[in-house]
Amino acid sequence: MTDILNILKKGVIENLVQKNKRLDDRGFDEYRPITLEKNVLDAAEGSALVHMGKTKVLAAVKFDTGTPFPDRPEEGILSMSAEFLPAASPGFEPGPPGKDAIELARVVDRGIRAANIIDLNSFFIEEGKVLAMFVDIYVLDHHGNLIDASALAAMGAILSAKIPKIEDGSLVWGEYDRKLDVKGVVTTPSIR
Repeated sequence: MTDILNILKKGVIENLVQKNKRLDDRGFDEYRPITLEKNVLDAAEGSALVHMGKTKVLAAVKFDTGTPFPDRPEEGILSMSAEFLPAASPGFEPGPPGKDAIELARVVDRGIRAANIIDLNSFFIEEGKVLAMFVDIYVLDHHGNLIDASALAAMGAILSAKIPKIEDGSLVWGEYDRKLDVKGVVTTPSIR
């Protein structure tokens, strides 16, 4: 069944290319309309919702304390995850993240790490304790271009993030010390 679907998809794509058309009638050089709304979740330390055409992606930042990695005892933790919600596409199934969700999180993570925009050394609290920043990406509606939409949502959430107040080595929930210091902005080549 999958082979037949792939053959049909290939035929549709080849036909559209020959006619210089896309499924949504955009030109080949036209981008989907984009909106970015920050601070959409009250319970997160930072959040952003991206609409890229019909694709919708939500990203949220949460902080906690953690144990640093042994080879980086004064460096905080950055963890990125992605979840493809089953309601977002007929091809998404419930359960733990699949290989595509893991790959999406890794691609967005690599872009942010490579840009060196977050000073993880500033997450040091005390010996054996650092801040851990979790960036969670949720695909709410999938109509293509998940990498760009997810990168933009993650960047928006990071830019809106606030560092929780720390007292006696513990986070004080609901109280914030400062905004997360971000040194620059990561964009994807197609949305500059």
